[in-house]
Amino acid sequence: MDTRTDQAAKDKVLDLIKDARIAMMATRGDDGRQHARPMGTNTVNFDGHLWFFSDADSPKIAEIRRDPQVLLTYSDENKQHYVSIAGTAEVVQDAAKAKELWTEGLRVWFPKGAEDPEIALIKVKVEIAEYWDSPSSTMLYAYGYVKAVTTGERPNGGENATVRF
Repeated sequence: MDTRTDQAAKDKVLDLIKDARIAMMATRGDDGRQHARPMGTNTVNFDGHLWFFSDADSPKIAEIRRDPQVLLTYSDENKQHYVSIAGTAEVVQDAAKAKELWTEGLRVWFPKGAEDPEIALIKVKVEIAEYWDSPSSTMLYAYGYVKAVTTGERPNGGENATVRF
């Protein structure tokens, strides 16, 4: 599989993650093992970076400072969209940026609002992504099943590409 760098491929990645909103963010812990947790994506205008809110004293902040390589995975099972993004994370404490990215739903985790000094932003520079965009209709799935049973061949699994940003 070739790695794509064209704008259409980059736009496709962004289109696939825009509705998923929640990513599993994997970082490397002190013991060297990867640790993943759900994180809400808070990106207003994509400029090559994805943004996340965190508590400044969260273990993931220490993990990112120690090893900034992260893996983000997005899944929309209903649409059969799956995306994996590898990038470099940076911890940012910037009240103006927090205010720009703020949505009222964040108040559940940050009751003091965007000005809370305990907020740390995680800025992930997207470096490479891989996506799977499969047909999601029940009819297409049924057709694939029938094809597999009758011919012994797998159906077309949909579009899969690696994209370098």
